[in-house]
Amino acid sequence: MNDFKDLIGKYIEVEISGGSFYKGTLIDSGLDIIVLYVGKNRSFYYIPMVHIQKLKETTIEEDASYDPPVEKPFETDQISFRNMLTNAKGMFVQVFVTSNISIHGYLTSIMNDYFVFHSPVYKTMFISMNHVKWLIPYPANATPYSLNNQKLPLIPVNISLARTFEEQLKKLENQLVIIDGGNDAEKIGLVQKVQNNKMTIITAERETVFRNLEHIKMIQLP
Repeated sequence: MNDFKDLIGKYIEVEISGGSFYKGTLIDSGLDIIVLYVGKNRSFYYIPMVHIQKLKETTIEEDASYDPPVEKPFETDQISFRNMLTNAKGMFVQVFVTSNISIHGYLTSIMNDYFVFHSPVYKTMFISMNHVKWLIPYPANATPYSLNNQKLPLIPVNISLARTFEEQLKKLENQLVIIDGGNDAEKIGLVQKVQNNKMTIITAERETVFRNLEHIKMIQLP
């Protein structure tokens, strides 16, 4: 089933959670994801439906009238969020999860409701699938920050992984973590306990803070 089949090949505007707008050519869509080609930066945006607030056909912008490449980053009979992630495993990608932060690197493992991501800047991260706003594959033979392969080895994370995000966070008890990029001092601290869909952390000021796991987008190990 493709609710947007009549818009395939058309120039559209998409509004996603957080008030961000994107314009481009609709390349493909599935039950839970669309593929948008944005001519201005010549990139394919894989956008989960759950974060789409509004979608409509719009007038093409003069400086954005680039024809999409014939080949897509992922060739599949029916696109979905999970098979896109599976195809992206080991590839360099850009992921947008939370306000003003997009991270560059590659997926190393895909679990039930989260995936493990390695970034040359943020290192090992656990990212909730529920909060991925979009993913952009890098062009072939391109790397983040133009780093060579010796500085970006595709080495699996050497830690045991749980099936779910909550179970994985339980494994981080008594460790220091950075939540959602650490843009708030209360998002950096020692994990004291994870239970009943809540995380208890102790901040640098020794305050106890309770966080709802449903709103934790990504966890970084310093």
